[in-house]
Amino acid sequence: MRHLFTAFCCFLCCAAPWALYSQATYLHCGRLVPIKGEPQTAVTLVVQGDTIARIERGYTAAPKGVQLIDLKNKTVLPGLIDCHVHFEFEQNRNSYNERFTLGEADIAFRAALYAKRTLEVGFTTVRDLGGRGVNIALRNAINSGFAEGPRIVTSGKTLSITGGHGDPTTGAREDLFDPPPGAEEGIADGPDACRAAVRNQVRRGADCIKVCATGGVLSLARDGRLPHYAEDELVTIVKTARDLGVDVAAHAHGDEGMRRAVEAGVVSIEHGTFMSEATMDAMIKHGTWYVPTVTAGKAVSDSAQFAQGFFPEVVRVKALNIGPQIQATLGKAYKKGVKIAFGTDAGVFPHGKNNLEFVYMAESGMKNSDILRAATLDAATLLRLQDKIGSLEPGKLADIVAVEGNPLDDIRAMLKVPFVMKDGKVFKNE
Repeated sequence: MRHLFTAFCCFLCCAAPWALYSQATYLHCGRLVPIKGEPQTAVTLVVQGDTIARIERGYTAAPKGVQLIDLKNKTVLPGLIDCHVHFEFEQNRNSYNERFTLGEADIAFRAALYAKRTLEVGFTTVRDLGGRGVNIALRNAINSGFAEGPRIVTSGKTLSITGGHGDPTTGAREDLFDPPPGAEEGIADGPDACRAAVRNQVRRGADCIKVCATGGVLSLARDGRLPHYAEDELVTIVKTARDLGVDVAAHAHGDEGMRRAVEAGVVSIEHGTFMSEATMDAMIKHGTWYVPTVTAGKAVSDSAQFAQGFFPEVVRVKALNIGPQIQATLGKAYKKGVKIAFGTDAGVFPHGKNNLEFVYMAESGMKNSDILRAATLDAATLLRLQDKIGSLEPGKLADIVAVEGNPLDDIRAMLKVPFVMKDGKVFKNE
């Protein structure tokens, strides 16, 4: 037995150099946009396992047995980050009926497909801001290797007032929900229930909390702008979340609910459609991030205007002008100096179309370099993952994408992503 053990140890020692090389990958990059630091040309990016080991000037020859990937005619960037998606959902003409016809297994199969589709267009990390709870299982499946998709930071189920944007009973027959959902399902009124709702989501495995501070567009409630949570409720939600080590993101279209959420200490405002300059000032003061989701706004406006019968009438009226308004708000917030992180609200439009947000952000007046930073290092900072992802530098995870052309000159280069690596593993190479 002792001889077998000795032989096994010798085998490991002999195999170690081979194992080291077999896990290495050399990438020859024609142009490198590391986000931190200046762009470089003709460099070699060396990946060891799931980590960036080093960046070398010139095209370094790969050792024998080491994988070499030729990206000499590409621009190489950090993996992209979308701070607002919904993998459990994709808006269509039957969405309002599917709430009653789809079970968790149906949703799970679709969510896995949407996640893979999102990874394939370059998004190696996302924040999923609300569903039935399948998003937590999907995160775990991806982390365990049972599904392919981006790294997921998830809020589990959304927190909403009774009859609010996140209440699934809004607009439905009362007898279909008996008893009606409570704090366990994220529907909470009053500070005590809000505290319990936060604790329930964290207990279930949520990485963050999402609260509906105002009404919304796609819910069957009449108005999407009115404030929903009172100041003491929002303060309780944020304080409870902080005590448990997680942040709170606030869905908000109307300005008053937005202002209350900012003053309560949420980490980000999602959508921010009717944001006033005073609220922008408050966000700058408190360091609150803005996640604009222009693509979703444009998608619902187009569907409301051109696709007859796509939405119920109560939704169509709210959706008509939301896209142009969000885009205008983004332009004002950017000029004002509000911190902006990339987020699309994918699921309101088809998953895999996330890259359109780059073009819409440029149309709002953002510089290309700032847009790329919003989708990488700034998004990573919002998610408190900036030490692991968001820029290409030694020691960080090997989340790497490549595009044709130079997005610093033409942001439309981001519309097609032919190469995707996550955690050192190549998921796409055209």
